[in-house]
Amino acid sequence: MRGRHRSFVGQGMLAAALAVIAFGAQADGGELVEGDTAWILTATALVLFMTIPGLSLFYGGLVRTKNVLSVLMQCFAITCLVTMLWLVGGYSLAFSEGNAFIGGLSNVLFAGVAEDTVSGSVPESAFALFQLTFAIITPALVVGGFAERMRFSAVLWFSALWLLAVYVPVCHWVWGGGWLGELGVKDFAGGIVVHITAGAGALTAALVLGSRSGFPSTPMLPHNMTLTVAGAGMLWVGWFGFNGGSALASNGDAAMAMLVTHISAAAGAFTWMCAEWIRYDKPSALGAVTGMVAGLGTITPASGFVGPAGALLIGIAAGLLCFIATNYMKRVLKIDDSLDVFPVHGVGGLLGTILTGVFASSALGVFSGQEDIVIAEQLGVQAIGAFSGLVYTMVVTWVLLKIVGAITPLRVSAEEEMEGLDIALHNERGYDL
Repeated sequence: MRGRHRSFVGQGMLAAALAVIAFGAQADGGELVEGDTAWILTATALVLFMTIPGLSLFYGGLVRTKNVLSVLMQCFAITCLVTMLWLVGGYSLAFSEGNAFIGGLSNVLFAGVAEDTVSGSVPESAFALFQLTFAIITPALVVGGFAERMRFSAVLWFSALWLLAVYVPVCHWVWGGGWLGELGVKDFAGGIVVHITAGAGALTAALVLGSRSGFPSTPMLPHNMTLTVAGAGMLWVGWFGFNGGSALASNGDAAMAMLVTHISAAAGAFTWMCAEWIRYDKPSALGAVTGMVAGLGTITPASGFVGPAGALLIGIAAGLLCFIATNYMKRVLKIDDSLDVFPVHGVGGLLGTILTGVFASSALGVFSGQEDIVIAEQLGVQAIGAFSGLVYTMVVTWVLLKIVGAITPLRVSAEEEMEGLDIALHNERGYDL
C-alpha cells in the first residue's frame, strides 16, 4: 500500500508539473502545434518567394531594357532594408501591445522572442518572420508607381519612412489590436494592409514625381514579357502562402483560403483576357497576367471568409473593374503609374475589402461564406476600413515624399532618365547585346 501511495503521489506531482508547464505555455500565447509550425514556415518561404524573385521578375520584364536592373535592385534592396527595420522596431510597433493606433516597444530588437515563445500555435519567431515577408512585399509593390524615374537613394529613404509611417500603423490598426480590428473590419490577408496601402502609395508617388519623359505620346512597352510571365507564375504559386498562411494554422481555413485564391486568380485572368479580346480584338499575355494579379489582390481580404462560388464572382469582378480602371487612368486621366499599381492593387484591394462584407455572409446559399454577419452593417465597417486606409496612406505618402525630396532629389535628371537608370545609377546593364 505504501508503495502504491508513493506512486500516486509521484504521478500527482508529475501531473501538477505538467499542468504548470502547459499553463505557462498558454500564458505565452498558446500551445505549439508542430503541423501548424511546419505550414507557417512553408508559407513564409512562399511569400518571400513572391518578392524575390516573383515580383522582381514581373516588374523587371515590364520596364524598358535600360531600366531592368534598377527595378530588380530596388526590390532586392527593399528586402534587405525592411528586414533590418522590422527587427529594430517595425514588428514591435505593429504587433506588441500599445494603443488603438500604434503598438509599443516591448519587442524592439525582437526582445522577448525566444525559441520557446509561442504566438497562437506557432513559435513567435515564425510568426514574426511570416509577418516580415508581408512588410517586405508591400513597399516593393509601391516601386511600380515610380519605376524608371526615382533616384535610388530616394527609393531607400522613402521605403524606410513609408514602412514605419504607413505600413506599420495600418498593420497595427487591422491585425495588431488597433481600432479597425476592434471595429470588426475583416481583412484576412491584406486587402487594406497590403494592397490598398501599396496602391495608394504608388498613385501618390506617380502624381508627385510626374510622368516619365515622353509619356503618354511615346509607348512605354514591356521589354521582356517572358520575364513578366515567369514572375507572374511565381506570384500565383506564392500567393498560396500569402493567403493560406494567414490562417496561421494548418486547417480547413487555410485549405479554403488556398482554394478560393486559385479560383479568383483564374477568373480574374480569364475575364481580363476576354475583355481585352473584345475591346482590342486580340488577347495578350500581359492582359492575362495582369488580370491574374487583379484576381489575387481582390480575393486577398476575403480569402479566409468566402466560399468557392463567391470567389468566382469576386475574380470576375476584379478582372473587369481593374481592366476598366487601368485603361481609364492611362488613356483618360493620363496618370503615369508606371506598372499600374493603383488600378490593379489599389482598386482590387478596395473592391475585395468591400465585397468581403457581402460574400463572407453565410446567408447567400451556394454563394455563402463562413461568417454570421449582417451584410448591411458589415459593408459599412468594411467601407470605413478601406477608405481610412486609402486616405491615410495618400496623405502620409505625400508628406514623406516632400521630406525625402528635402533630403535628396527624388527624380533622376532628364539625361539620366534618357540614358537609363541601370547605367546612370548602378553602372551596369541588364543585357550585353
